Amino acid sequence: MCGITGWVSFHGDARNQTPLIEAMTATLTPRGPDAGGVWVGEHAAIGHRRLAVIDIAGGVQPMPDRPDDPAVVLTYSGEVYNHHELRAELRGLGHSFHTRSDTEVVLRAYVQWGEAVAEHLEGMFAFAVWDEREQRLLLVRDRLGVKPLFWAAVDGGLAFASEPKALFAHPEIRPRVDADGLREAYGLLFNTGPTVWSGVREVEPGAVLVLDRGGVRERRYWQLEATAHRDDRDATVERVRELLGSAARGQLEADVPLCSLMSGGIDSTVLTGLLAEELRHREGADARIRSYAVDYSDQAEEFTGDVLRTGHDTPYATEAGKFIGTDHSTVILDPRALLDPENRRAVVVARDSPIGVGDMDTSLYLLFGRIREHSTVALSGEAADEVFGGYPWFHNPKALAAQTFPWLLVTGDEAAMPMNPELNLGIAEFRADTYRTALNEVPHLDDETPEEHRQRVMQHVSLTRWLRQLLHRKDRLSMAQGLEVRVPYCDHRLVEYAFSTPWALKSFDGREKSLLRAAGAGYAPDSVLHRPKNHYPATHHPDYNRGLQDMARNALTDDRVRALADETRIKPCLDTAPDRLEWGHRLRLERVVDLALWLDHYQPELAL
Repeated sequence: MCGITGWVSFHGDARNQTPLIEAMTATLTPRGPDAGGVWVGEHAAIGHRRLAVIDIAGGVQPMPDRPDDPAVVLTYSGEVYNHHELRAELRGLGHSFHTRSDTEVVLRAYVQWGEAVAEHLEGMFAFAVWDEREQRLLLVRDRLGVKPLFWAAVDGGLAFASEPKALFAHPEIRPRVDADGLREAYGLLFNTGPTVWSGVREVEPGAVLVLDRGGVRERRYWQLEATAHRDDRDATVERVRELLGSAARGQLEADVPLCSLMSGGIDSTVLTGLLAEELRHREGADARIRSYAVDYSDQAEEFTGDVLRTGHDTPYATEAGKFIGTDHSTVILDPRALLDPENRRAVVVARDSPIGVGDMDTSLYLLFGRIREHSTVALSGEAADEVFGGYPWFHNPKALAAQTFPWLLVTGDEAAMPMNPELNLGIAEFRADTYRTALNEVPHLDDETPEEHRQRVMQHVSLTRWLRQLLHRKDRLSMAQGLEVRVPYCDHRLVEYAFSTPWALKSFDGREKSLLRAAGAGYAPDSVLHRPKNHYPATHHPDYNRGLQDMARNALTDDRVRALADETRIKPCLDTAPDRLEWGHRLRLERVVDLALWLDHYQPELAL
């Protein structure tokens, strides 16, 4: 896992701008603490920061196809899990290799297949290829958008980076926010393409973007499709088990210490069970995978349920660790650490965005920091809810009937920081227009019932929108600590198969995630397999709420914050007793605090 950046311009000469590409690359050092390098040609400047995971000695980047007179230069972030198979295929086609890295496989695959390279790759990746022969830049992003890739126009071309902060090191790209950007951020719709930053866009997941002298063009090489499902229940369960097992096995490769994130929920526990079984198969019966969970020093005494959490995770995670036989640790965080302004600022800078989930982001950042003391790679259960229908909105008649994005019924305006009405952002209209667009993107089968299509809509928006912000969160907060997180449930073959499986099979036992529960039998204790859905934990200590209210009051002394936020709707959250502050109102305060930190760090131009 790494950080990539660079630019291509057909106006002027980049060969005298090495300090600029070095400055852009340096902003990504947390993503790649092990090494860095740049390559500069007449029209292209390429930068790379490396987190060494496979072939520590090899895999140095930017990687040219030949050292003295390169025709092709690659800067690459991610992991391609089928690189061994591709290496064998490319050798059969006449290519030779000098490293064991998957980076070189991607480079040779481009030399062989050109713009069609993406279709041959399985994994999570974002990379850029500069082709000197064709005078062409190729930007490629993985199918589900696990790895980030941003771009912005510059004179005569474009600049790209793993994170917007690298783009802002380029003199032609300034941190600027307009009304469209605020709608994107505070509408909570998680569009792909546009960002909070004016002029900065994401390469779409499953897309290839090409720049040459003819301009910029982008094409999708992958998207969700509806196909007929022919398997019965037993065959479907077995196929899910095969696909998930294959994904887990393929993502265990690393030349550095590796671990699993195991919360005590079904998603991460089944995954950890599969990983542990494979590790014992490879290394012997005594092999044990490390597993980690997070908790708070107040949870045992202060835990109270809310709209997202039905129980305390730690006992389940401990039981799962014993059942599977992992080397399990629970990282205990002090709620006061979540109020540390430096921790909060680090999280906002990692995100490049004012929008997050407050203490849950800060705690995840601190958890990753503790894990990084022992491991460089972690595997996570992210995306199982989207793939297998785990969220309440898949099962709630009100959510199924609502003509809006289902998470807005849970978070909505209660949790979204209300914006100053004088800005006239029109967020309600923006949400309605965006939802209509989203509906038009959902594939369907001619013979599916309205009820079946409605479930397909719910799964499509969950996979193409809600999941995107979860993947951004996991990537940015882990890479800020120099930790690579892999997500086997995002294997595109598993996603495709589950997406085309009828809802009756996804819920055959009358509950959420029926297929995963059946496929995971034996890999997790029954108590975990059958417990209700529980979201990422949050502290419940009144002292945290009290400190958060104080931070929000201080944030509202900033004229810029007051110009953006609706102070009259925030005030009731400040006046509520700390031990009675509801989750949604607390998140509203979290976003006020983050907005102030974001404005202070980036000093964006507000073009409103």
